[in-house]
Amino acid sequence: MPLSNLNKEQLEAAKAPFGHNLVIASAGTGKTSTIVGRIGYLLSNGIEPEDILLLTFTNKAAAEMIERLGGFFSKEVAGRIEAGTFHAVSYRHLKRVKRDLNLKQPTELKRLFRSIYEKRQFHHIGADTQPFAANYLYDIYSLFQNATKEPFEVWLPKRHEGHEPFLDIYLDIVKEFEETKREFGFVDFNDLLIMMREEVKRGGVNFKEILVDEYQDTNELQGSLIDAMDADSLFCVGDYDQSIYAFNGANIKIIGSFTQKYDDARIYTLKKNYRSTAAILELANRVIEHNERIYLKQLEVVRESRAVMPKLLIFENLLQQYESIAKTIRRSMTPHNEIAVIFRNNASADGIEAMLRDEGIACRRKGGRSFFDAKEVKAALDIATLLANPKDMMAFIHIFEYAKGVGSATAKELFEGLVTLGEGDMLKGLFAPKEMTNPFKARGINYQLGLFDHPTQIGSVSRFSNLGLDEKFMAHPLLKHPSLNSDGVKFLYSFYNLMSGLKNKKQPLSIMRYILASDIYSYISEYLSTQRATLKNGEIDAAKKDEAKERIKRKGVLLLQLAQSYGSLEKFINAMVLGGRELSEGEGVNLLTVHASKGLEFEEVYVIDLMDGRFPNRKLAAQGGSVEEERRLFYVAVTRAKSILFLSYAKYDSFKDISFFPSQFLYEAGLLKKDSTYEKLKALSAL
Repeated sequence: MPLSNLNKEQLEAAKAPFGHNLVIASAGTGKTSTIVGRIGYLLSNGIEPEDILLLTFTNKAAAEMIERLGGFFSKEVAGRIEAGTFHAVSYRHLKRVKRDLNLKQPTELKRLFRSIYEKRQFHHIGADTQPFAANYLYDIYSLFQNATKEPFEVWLPKRHEGHEPFLDIYLDIVKEFEETKREFGFVDFNDLLIMMREEVKRGGVNFKEILVDEYQDTNELQGSLIDAMDADSLFCVGDYDQSIYAFNGANIKIIGSFTQKYDDARIYTLKKNYRSTAAILELANRVIEHNERIYLKQLEVVRESRAVMPKLLIFENLLQQYESIAKTIRRSMTPHNEIAVIFRNNASADGIEAMLRDEGIACRRKGGRSFFDAKEVKAALDIATLLANPKDMMAFIHIFEYAKGVGSATAKELFEGLVTLGEGDMLKGLFAPKEMTNPFKARGINYQLGLFDHPTQIGSVSRFSNLGLDEKFMAHPLLKHPSLNSDGVKFLYSFYNLMSGLKNKKQPLSIMRYILASDIYSYISEYLSTQRATLKNGEIDAAKKDEAKERIKRKGVLLLQLAQSYGSLEKFINAMVLGGRELSEGEGVNLLTVHASKGLEFEEVYVIDLMDGRFPNRKLAAQGGSVEEERRLFYVAVTRAKSILFLSYAKYDSFKDISFFPSQFLYEAGLLKKDSTYEKLKALSAL
């Protein structure tokens, strides 16, 4: 039984009565063992696996817990427990009830949003404030969905004063965005939870106990889903001091108000830390104690190994910092996969990665741009997506943004034209279009809402007669779009040939191999490698271009390896979209943002760039975060270390000609003597 491995506090929590239970589990106190023990206790007391819901921060965490349970009971029993992230659980349930889901990543839907935004103009409105850019407005709208139950028109003016003159236009953009998503069946991660909440309210989703891991990072949308489920028992595990996702809508008040929300609330605290040495924990506690204490705790160190005192490294400039840390890692006796370099901002990763490579040390980055966010990867998957689902307008827009002179708005109109020509089927519209003079929608003008487009006027196809393209293709009505130029038509022709060659292919591996060998993908590869090798003076660095092309090829090889595991294109695409962010490549020293390091532990840790402005990040703190959250981020970073902890900062950035003050957290940790500089930083935090 998993209960036999628990200490006294863990056992007491795992055997809590049915009701509303909150377990405060600080870093390294064995929360996973406690959750596994709790589920084991439920199963042993007659609760059916199907009556248990386990919600975790990552699917990997859920899989680990289910695997452990399978060792105590059986894989069959453990496999009947519904487990995963809020999004994964919602996705599986919605698919089971036959809901039509065309799941899209935020970056894809941002393109759709931008294509709608670009039809507006704001300059005619008399206002001192500049309107939000398209991408930023999309991010604000996404945050709104996660962070509040208020209507958008009420919430936005409260957070962004001065934007009232633009509110009607913002609302109309959002309205058209949601209508377009519904028309084409697009669903984002927020939509999954909203749709799941609707399903719950209709009935048919019943669990006797819901277990929630990382409860401190629950946002309003996730919280409303938990509330809607109204389970008999709720078992939440989290740590107030590790709430670090406010930027994504996480509401620390959800864990902070647990006892006020539930009359029968019981609080359990895990006190024994099995991960870090006493010296590391004492340093972390000295800093986090400057935050408000909601749930008091006093950790006990279990490890008895000889402690290595945390060490502060001070450097004259940034480059010296990165060079020295790389050399220190080269001399370290710790295996490289047990070493982590942790930073607040992903911009810090490039310097340390370059210095590690220079020392011949392998490393892998996580928490910056995902493999699946790479433009070349997304382009290949978008082509495959169109083959599986010809209604996927976003995939089409993304591909055609690479065509010269074809922006998001024109790409959207081309897709809509193909759908019209194919009577609802884009592929039919591409290969067997019905005869019509003008397949493009007329667009109106609405001065109030910033709409300025005039009805589309068709152009003459004869302007492309010198391109020497296939006669059948040259007769296609799509070529009448007035915004198409010769480059756009040639790109469209390459797309036409590619989709023609893919029509009869079924296996993901053969489909991806054909896409990666196509003219259109070669064009995209050439475009991206040229872009990445273009210097500030406009010249192209040939060596950089070759290196960029080689990296694109390597990503293609990895895509083929991933495709081998799937028998259907739909399953392959869904796995890449839903679970892609948890896949990683490479080995060696771990380069991690603080957010990416959450839940991990390493023998040796370097927390770098501890300068005021960088960590704490004053800019992000002023944009809706707080110094308290920055302090929680510092707490998370240092408590990843088991035995060895280095903290470092540089005094000067010679590239940007900027001088730095040390982070106030170094003073609070007792590594620097508090002086007038600290008092200035402390006063700045109070503003």
